Amino acid sequence: MSIAAVLLLAVSFTNAQEKKKMNHDHEDMKMDHSKMTTMKSDAKTETILSDYFNLKNALVADDTKKAAQAGSKLVVSLKAFDTDSYSKENQEELEDIIEDAVEHAEHISESAIDHQREHFKTLSKDITDLVAITGTKNTLYQQFCPMYDKGSAWLSTSKEVKNPYYGSRMLKCGKVQKTIQ
Repeated sequence: MSIAAVLLLAVSFTNAQEKKKMNHDHEDMKMDHSKMTTMKSDAKTETILSDYFNLKNALVADDTKKAAQAGSKLVVSLKAFDTDSYSKENQEELEDIIEDAVEHAEHISESAIDHQREHFKTLSKDITDLVAITGTKNTLYQQFCPMYDKGSAWLSTSKEVKNPYYGSRMLKCGKVQKTIQ
């Protein structure tokens, strides 16, 4: 076999391998695209969580006005949540959770800080239940204060405890109860 024939064979083989690799890469891109669609449906959860954390931080800072604004914004993001991509059973549960959470967020948007904190307790349970169904792309920490209302939990993006129930009065009261990933 001549050198030219061997080179031609080698080039043909290399081209075939590259074409196969490109097709394989294209398949990977398709799979990534489907993952992006899934992530897009979780975007509403991430918006709700962002609004929830703004509310929590306002309560930590003892800022009634910011908490009320965050509560109003949370109402909007909760009402915008679309349950269609979930199973029938999860849809019903999510609709119940959202209905309850909207009610508490509305109370927070129009109340004094002590009343805001009362509603934040149930709202935190609702948001935790929502995340249990929808998941989240971030690591969250469920924190717990044994002193507020016979024990109350909330979610945080940080391990560091900053208590939304007592704010500056007992900022560090509580502990990380669970990590949600």
